[in-house]
Amino acid sequence: MPLIDTHCHLDVAVFDADRTAVMQRSAAAGVTDIVVPGISAAGWAKLLALCADAKMNRPMLHPALGLHPLFLAQHQPVDLAALARAVRQQPLIAIGEIGLDFYNADCDPPRQQALFAAQLAIAQEANLPVLLHVRRAHDAALLTLRRFPQVTGIVHAFNGSPQQAAHYLARGFKLGFGGALTFERASKLRRLAAELPLDALVLETDAPDMAGAAHRGERNSPEYLPEVLATLAALRHTDAATLAAATTANARAVLHLP
Repeated sequence: MPLIDTHCHLDVAVFDADRTAVMQRSAAAGVTDIVVPGISAAGWAKLLALCADAKMNRPMLHPALGLHPLFLAQHQPVDLAALARAVRQQPLIAIGEIGLDFYNADCDPPRQQALFAAQLAIAQEANLPVLLHVRRAHDAALLTLRRFPQVTGIVHAFNGSPQQAAHYLARGFKLGFGGALTFERASKLRRLAAELPLDALVLETDAPDMAGAAHRGERNSPEYLPEVLATLAALRHTDAATLAAATTANARAVLHLP
């Protein structure tokens, strides 16, 4: 059952000591492709080098570059120009991780909105999908997306309402589900994942963050993606093989993977 982890920060330092082993275990678990999103310009070079090196041996890692809304203090105006250049020079799978995060009181929504819109414009110009990080800001994100009708992609770690989900799906977005789904207390999220159309769903880990119930307090890893699949299959009362085929096909379609 080939699986695609549509959101995994395999480039970060906590994987430096055993990254190759993690990739090997992930492959053994059925994970054939891993999308690696960027969060700030300072980390892009390492991310791109990692994905390029992996492709020399096995085309498992796929790079995305973006400026994450939670790291506004790290982003500079020149970073947007650098992103536009990278789109022309690098084989990117998507623009991401980008979006809006209004969770904290000092989140600076106007600056987040400007950064988000600028990156959506780059994605639309390059005909690339986007990987969205949206927290307590789905209505605002959907409003901004109206200005960029050609842009689609994945809403990572979706946690919005059924109505918000429907708006994203109408635009051609897929919704990512990961370790949070494996917690029994996540009743609202579980109900949504069970009821959404099958063609709306993709899998993710967001490793090293958002570990599932079986690994609470541990470093998350793409090798745990089958646990998300098993939970989702149980919630939807379907077999894992059918769900694996569907979520993999959904990810390939929205990310233009062969």
